[in-house]
Amino acid sequence: SLGRVDVDHVITRKMQLIAEAEQLKPAFMKEVDSHFTEFVNSLVAKSVLLDSSSSASLFPASCSEKELLKAKTLRAPPEHGKIFTARRSLLDELFEVSHIRTIYHMFIALLIVFILSTLLVDFIDEGRLVLGFDLLVFVFGKFPVVFCTWLCMFCATVIVPYNLFVWWAQGYCSSSHRVLHSLFYGMLFTLFQTAGLGFGPTYIAVSYALPPASRFIVILEQVRLVMKAHSFVRENVPRVLSSVKDKSSTVPIPRISQYLYFLFAPTLIYRDNYPRNPMIRWGYVATKFAQVLGSLFYAYYIFVRLCIPQFRNSSQETFSLRGLVLCIFNSILPGVLILFLVFFAFLHCWLNAFAEMLRFADRMFYKDWWNSTSYANYYRTWNVVVHDWLYYYAYRDFLWFFGKKFKAAAMLSVFTVSAAVHEYVLSICFGYFYPVLFCLFMCFGMVFNFILNDRRKGPIWNVIMWTSLFLGQGVIICLYSQEWYARQYCPMENPTILDYLKPRSWSCHMKM
Repeated sequence: SLGRVDVDHVITRKMQLIAEAEQLKPAFMKEVDSHFTEFVNSLVAKSVLLDSSSSASLFPASCSEKELLKAKTLRAPPEHGKIFTARRSLLDELFEVSHIRTIYHMFIALLIVFILSTLLVDFIDEGRLVLGFDLLVFVFGKFPVVFCTWLCMFCATVIVPYNLFVWWAQGYCSSSHRVLHSLFYGMLFTLFQTAGLGFGPTYIAVSYALPPASRFIVILEQVRLVMKAHSFVRENVPRVLSSVKDKSSTVPIPRISQYLYFLFAPTLIYRDNYPRNPMIRWGYVATKFAQVLGSLFYAYYIFVRLCIPQFRNSSQETFSLRGLVLCIFNSILPGVLILFLVFFAFLHCWLNAFAEMLRFADRMFYKDWWNSTSYANYYRTWNVVVHDWLYYYAYRDFLWFFGKKFKAAAMLSVFTVSAAVHEYVLSICFGYFYPVLFCLFMCFGMVFNFILNDRRKGPIWNVIMWTSLFLGQGVIICLYSQEWYARQYCPMENPTILDYLKPRSWSCHMKM
């Protein structure tokens, strides 16, 4: 009043407005979430109506109920499976929020701390800066063998499955013995999958004694190419059968360029065409590859600072329950960090880099798995690329073959296949059989999948999911690391088959 401003009154009023805004924020966010959910549900409802209307146009009212039931039991053609659409990766969207970007900066700061601690400890112990990366040089050794093996695998996958499919498709139309014709080429394709892509790379990895990271490259590429070849054949065979049934004049055979694009594309579901971006952002590609390289060094410093000092002398200690419990809980931090790095480096950076170079527009390689309140949702959202393959070619094909009454058996078969492949990869790459991951998958994973199901929605279930995930990572890092060092320090002169299957860490107490 009279040209004077009451500063205290203005500040008090401002604080009151801020408090009122904070009180209104939860209600506002809840209202936005409800409207968004309603909007998405309406889109889903419209899509269902669209599908039903298209089904009605395909099957007129004159069809009997028996014919309609028979049509529903038929497996949907490939285009009725996974729908690809242009969308960004979730982390790319979240990193535009300053709060989420700060968490990313915190991880970078932690990497800097790891580097400084390693340099300072080496300087104090050695009196000089030790900048060697002996661990990285060791685990990625024999790279020429790795590259030649990959090149042979890739060329074989380009040539053999494609030509087998073309020869089968061209001969199927004119063949008088179509069943025998299909059985012959199916056996050739299965032989290539098991012997060519299956046994060959595994034999090279073992016979050449490739180090762990080099083995991971070979074996993971082996699994990827097997899944790619299966998807290509699985998606295109029904199209040929349908064209022959309809007596079409042309056989739908994809071009070799379409198959070659699929082999590099960051998806395991074959389509002739995918949504494409108009241009390539080479700066984005360079950033993603730099982040992959940074994650690699991050993992190196985690092993150097948190894992190797703990497990190097583990073979000297007698096995005890107390030591095992301490080992598991001490391994939780490096295990969780490795989990985050694998997710960020591969599922986000590596796949996005290749997607950008190929102008592949569908970037949904993962969903918000960190918000999961159930293991069922976690399995669906952690790795969408692999989940899609398992869902369409393992789960749905199982139900199509045996009937929809066997959903539990279908789920069990998918878990078994996934657990067996994961354990196969770890056994070949580490050089020993220690089915820790398989037991966690088939025992705790199956139990949690049914107990922590989609009906669990409260925040407490997210806490339980994260707690069990932390403990699982600690068990994996602890037991596999103990077994690795036990086999290094307790070798056997004439090992038998049983010695390869028996965990060495249970009986190794040799002094270094």
